[in-house]
Amino acid sequence: MFRGRQIAILGLARQGTALARFFVAAGAHVTISDAASAERLATELARVRDLPVELALGGHPLHLLDGCDLLCLSGGVPAQLPIVQEAIRRKIPLSNDSLLTLQLARQRGLGPIAAITGSSGKTTTTTLVGEILAASGRRVHVGGNIGTPLIDRLETIAPGDCIVLELSSFQLELFDRRWAWGPTDDPVQGVGPDVAAILNITPNHLDRHPDMAAYAGAKFNLLRCLPEDAAIVLSAEDAITRRVASSAWRASDPPLPASWAAVAGNLDAVLEEVGALVADRRRPPLLFHRYSRVDSGAWGECGRLFYQGQEICLRREVRLRGEHNVGNLLAAAAISGALGADVEAMGRVARTFRGVPHRLEVVAEVNGVTWVNDSIATSPERAVAGLRSFEAIDQALILLAGGKDKKLPWEEFADEVLARVDMLIGFGEAGEMIVRKVQERATFRQQRAPSTAVVHRLDEAVELAAQVAEPGAVVLLSPGGTSYDAYRDFEARGEHFRQLVKEIAAVRATAQR
Repeated sequence: MFRGRQIAILGLARQGTALARFFVAAGAHVTISDAASAERLATELARVRDLPVELALGGHPLHLLDGCDLLCLSGGVPAQLPIVQEAIRRKIPLSNDSLLTLQLARQRGLGPIAAITGSSGKTTTTTLVGEILAASGRRVHVGGNIGTPLIDRLETIAPGDCIVLELSSFQLELFDRRWAWGPTDDPVQGVGPDVAAILNITPNHLDRHPDMAAYAGAKFNLLRCLPEDAAIVLSAEDAITRRVASSAWRASDPPLPASWAAVAGNLDAVLEEVGALVADRRRPPLLFHRYSRVDSGAWGECGRLFYQGQEICLRREVRLRGEHNVGNLLAAAAISGALGADVEAMGRVARTFRGVPHRLEVVAEVNGVTWVNDSIATSPERAVAGLRSFEAIDQALILLAGGKDKKLPWEEFADEVLARVDMLIGFGEAGEMIVRKVQERATFRQQRAPSTAVVHRLDEAVELAAQVAEPGAVVLLSPGGTSYDAYRDFEARGEHFRQLVKEIAAVRATAQR
């Protein structure tokens, strides 16, 4: 299919590397382009040293499109780049690792397949689905936006194995029949998963998507490419997914939050279009709700969690911290249940699963101070969820917030800081702005603001927190911004936080000898 074809790949990260390996194995001529220099890409270049590929580093020259049969984008590469727009103008098809994975899995009869997207909770839910299916005795392959892409591992997947994909809005942006590559005339029709889940849609990545309508539209591409008999899983709590889950537009639905108005775009039109699409399907959507029974799906009620009326476990038995993770578990139950998982397996995983790294991860307890790594909180909403997992009013909470802003609303975050945080330390590019937002919110609400400080770097924030934290306190890294002002990704930021805490523990241990 790709033998002898000219393939250009933009972005030399894990998705770009996986694409390169796949296309080289398929006999294509591959060129990889990255805007960074060779010096900055030393680690990434080492991963493709054994591949017969051409490299174009330090930019994306338009001559890469000369003779190009297919342009593939890594997740971090925006479709708004001049080279991508020029490819669309020249009618050169586009793709990425996730779309190719779905297309080729369908072509080869692989699956069943579940795909999961949302503004928050994707990785935890995707991991939980994999764990539940494995506990049910299924062979499972988890990938996409989580861990290692599956495109270069398709040969290891046998018919009947479960495939679970986490998909970002960046990946789903290319699930568009206007310019996507496909083995048929319609590149996306029917190639979607057997179970498609949208966990929630709240303001996110507005530094890349022009408004909420474009962002939500990218997410909803997942529902525009489904086979006729696919199951859809939606939150019955989230303001947007609740609307599209209805069989008709419900005028009685509460309005979307006022803070979204400035970034909404033509969101109502998108919701009406997708709501009609969902209503026309033969199968009504499966729903999940933390506090109320749903017609079909998973829910919480009277201190218990249920899937299709069968008890999963007691709510207090869930090992994951935070109410948002109860929602993630219920979503995972609905998704895995639709793929045939048994309820007993759901309960076993709920009682034992401790979480994914960098998500409310307890790094250490040093001299009575608990250090928690929530580096995944790359939006104000995610940071709010992290803050809400700490309920004890007698437990001092020091919050490290900052990074790079995605042009999102911060009002709800500021309210939670005022309600729960004893000291706020801002760091990175957005640190000063975050502290200012909280102080302005305190003045507006006539409340007392917490103690605040602004530093330049994460190591300075950790050092200051170590100086002021007393036994019994929690130091929480839940930034609210992305890591791209100083780190490759949120994982690198979380790893640095771990190392900083480890160094503090070593110094304290030496001092006590």
